[in-house]
Amino acid sequence: MTARPPAAAPVTYTGTPQEQWVQGQKAYEAWSAARPGWKVTGSGLQYRKLKGKGSGRHPEPTDTVTIHYVGRFIDGREFDSSRRRGEPATFPLPALIKGWQEGVPLMRVGETFAFVVPSAIAYGERNRPPIPPGSTLLFEIELIAIPGDG
Repeated sequence: MTARPPAAAPVTYTGTPQEQWVQGQKAYEAWSAARPGWKVTGSGLQYRKLKGKGSGRHPEPTDTVTIHYVGRFIDGREFDSSRRRGEPATFPLPALIKGWQEGVPLMRVGETFAFVVPSAIAYGERNRPPIPPGSTLLFEIELIAIPGDG
């Protein structure tokens, strides 16, 4: 028997459309945190390993990493993807959103994780088209390499 995620509690949204947007994001985070197999950090970052045995060390917060990633909104719409472009991306971790700075160091090369990144550790209240202010973001990240490791 497969474990099913808990049913989302009914939510009554009030206020401006932006306030309702943020309420929906928070409701998703609460529902998601209760799913079997997911872990939640003190910052609210949610994660689980999807695949891979992983090898080598975990990246340090100051490392540069090469990854494949897909970013989605909580409704499943994709807003960015290195996979769609067909080329992995290389980034210095300190230049990334706090959710990635915290999440990617949990991984080892060869692993793929899913992350739920609350707005506070993503882009917050900044309007960063196509990402609206207050957005909870979903990412699937595969750690391909830590450039400089032999």
